[in-house]
Amino acid sequence: MSSTLLVGTRKGLFVIREGGIEGPLLPGWEVFHAIASDGVLYAAANNFVYGATVQRSEDGGATWERSAPIEGLTRAWHIEPAGNGTLYLGGDPGCLFRSGDGGRTWEPNAGLAAHPTRDRWHPGAGGLCCHSIQVTPDALYVAISAAGAFRSGDDGETWTPINEGVAADFLPEPYPEVGQCVHKLLAHPARPGRLWQQNHCGTYRSDDRGETWARLDGNGLPSSFGFGIALDPADPDVAYVIPEQGAEYRVTTEGRLAVWRTGDGGASWAPEAEGLPAPAWTGVLRDGMGFDAGGVYFGTQSGSVFVTSRDGGWREAASQLPPVCSVHAAEL
Repeated sequence: MSSTLLVGTRKGLFVIREGGIEGPLLPGWEVFHAIASDGVLYAAANNFVYGATVQRSEDGGATWERSAPIEGLTRAWHIEPAGNGTLYLGGDPGCLFRSGDGGRTWEPNAGLAAHPTRDRWHPGAGGLCCHSIQVTPDALYVAISAAGAFRSGDDGETWTPINEGVAADFLPEPYPEVGQCVHKLLAHPARPGRLWQQNHCGTYRSDDRGETWARLDGNGLPSSFGFGIALDPADPDVAYVIPEQGAEYRVTTEGRLAVWRTGDGGASWAPEAEGLPAPAWTGVLRDGMGFDAGGVYFGTQSGSVFVTSRDGGWREAASQLPPVCSVHAAEL
């Protein structure tokens, strides 16, 4: 493991390096997601007393500064850097915020807040959460549970639903314009227009910026349900998912903890489980998978963090942590 891993948990933030584990930082806070950008640590943090906020640290986590109050935010879910000190924050209830001053203050995105389809959005099990934000050279993407995926080509002024062909089996109309429960959405950094998503109702890939989607979970995966998804930055045809039993259970399928990999764009999948415990009845949340050029990383609800190189084979980098909410590979 050459990367530093930022591991957000229900009881604070942990930093995993080759030399050991540091933390908990931000004790008492639920850290739904944490990143590093331009040498600054950022955490989407929630506290039952102090509410939802973004915490930032310029000294590696020794001290933290809480952002100015963020009006209308119930829970902070995901932070995404956009360069030049600009950051995006997604949260509950289905909201998106932008900061142009390194996360000190935040402004709401009016286009999403007043979207004409908003009366058809409904909370998922985790609330009405904007949990996926992807910034590409020609578009901004978000995904909301349970509203679906949206694309903006004008820096968030307007938003187009991009849910054609994505199922919402829990609704009377299984293919609505909006209302899908996306669990995680990623844009591939090396192929413009290629998107991947793990959904409540399937695993999907798009090659046209979300205009259409191909469903991929009938190609060897043991379940259509799951949360996390990871990519290979160098190969747009490679993706990783961790299937789970459906919405009623939310644990690994048949008690088998395995990461399923495709190397052909989702035409086929195969499990990679060497080094993983069995049986293992656990789960991995939507931001619980991370990746970079060196490998794939994930954390479980039972408090373990596993890492692998691109050559394969898993090893446990941490155990007995609080339930893991997020894993992010960072350069620190």
